Amino acid sequence: MRAEATRELLAARADLWGFLVEPYHLADWWPGIAAVEPDRRGFAPGARWQVRGTRWVNPFVGRRPSEQLLLVREIDEYERWSFHLHRERLDVEVRIRSLAPDRTLVTVAVEGTWLYGARRTLPRKAVDRLHALVQTAAA
Repeated sequence: MRAEATRELLAARADLWGFLVEPYHLADWWPGIAAVEPDRRGFAPGARWQVRGTRWVNPFVGRRPSEQLLLVREIDEYERWSFHLHRERLDVEVRIRSLAPDRTLVTVAVEGTWLYGARRTLPRKAVDRLHALVQTAAA
């Protein structure tokens, strides 16, 4: 299954890319991730990051702390990057496209076999958080 969301940001493509390439910013915009520990490669294909956050267990237990591996798959500078979340078995792709010098279109796509319920809203939540964080042209 696949879910996707797109939103226009009031930021230059270079500003958005600069925000995305900083591993520690992932916790600011990706739902469910609270902390990131990148490996020595940082933002590079093949890098493996430990991410911590919470995961939904069931209605009786609720949310529990979780830790998982994030594998950085592909990077096309200033255009796209993709990663895989191991425990959740999700493939994520972030694409950006310049619309004007101060406007950028961001698309987040998530693919996985267990993409249902709240997981289907991950792309929308991610682009909305990016919108809230990266509005440099609006200032």
